[in-house]
Amino acid sequence: MNRSMPGQGALILWLAGLAILAAVLLGACSQDREDAVPKPGSVGLDEATLKRRTDALRKENAQLQVRLDKLVPKEPYIVVNTTLNRICLRKGGETLLDAVCSTGSNTQLTAPDGSRTWFFSTPRGVFKVKNRMERPVWVRPDWAFVEEGEPVPTASSPERFEEGVLGDYGLYFGGGYLIHGTLFQRFLGQNVTHGCIRVGDEDLAQIWKVTRVGTPVYIF
Repeated sequence: MNRSMPGQGALILWLAGLAILAAVLLGACSQDREDAVPKPGSVGLDEATLKRRTDALRKENAQLQVRLDKLVPKEPYIVVNTTLNRICLRKGGETLLDAVCSTGSNTQLTAPDGSRTWFFSTPRGVFKVKNRMERPVWVRPDWAFVEEGEPVPTASSPERFEEGVLGDYGLYFGGGYLIHGTLFQRFLGQNVTHGCIRVGDEDLAQIWKVTRVGTPVYIF
């Protein structure tokens, strides 16, 4: 399994990704700024000085908000939190969907002869949907056979191809990773995958309807 990281040409997307993550937290940060404004008499400052400092903080906060708003995509985009196992579908500052998902287990598998090792994690970074598939067929990689204790077949072997395990839709975002459905709904919300992002059927259908090839995917 190969990790997928954006190249130099994705610098602007990286910056936008950072802006989006900051925007997600902006409400809390803004509240923290308000809470941080000193109260009259708390630090021995007169009311005029406190007002000037409060106004300066509010102006700075407003300027930051404007800068963030310019970086947030106007079209729909996907944000995945691999720590909380949540997937959000957003458009501008509006959340269209906030759902549970499953992401990489962060575990390691080594072939019995020690010749190969795989680490199963969901890549972090800024990506784009590169391909959209209905009823995707899973092409089983070598590790899937090693994990089951089975001999690894040739690349064209029929044993490689398995239907019905990735749900109704698949959004490919590079490096062999997809956002797809799952037969194991009970494991949603847990870090159990080999790197892909699993989503429940209804939530995946909603994501499918709104996204397209080129839709940004921000994973952290």
